[in-house]
Amino acid sequence: MCGIVGFIGPAERGTLELSALAEAMAVRLSYRGPDDWGAWADAETGVALGHRRLSIVDLSPAGHQPMVCHDGSGVIAYNGE
Repeated sequence: MCGIVGFIGPAERGTLELSALAEAMAVRLSYRGPDDWGAWADAETGVALGHRRLSIVDLSPAGHQPMVCHDGSGVIAYNGE
């Protein structure tokens, strides 16, 4: 039972502000995933993602989310069970 949050906001907000908002949203879902959490934001597009993780099967750091593509071209947050 993971928790996923995200939004598209005004692009004029900085990356730190967007990340802080995504983190605050993810904190509200801490009961859904107490084992790990992460946030990602892009000020240019105004997009932010947050994730709370419940580690049932994969306990490794490889499951940390949001996941960023190796070349930075894509980002995803999902329930991988």
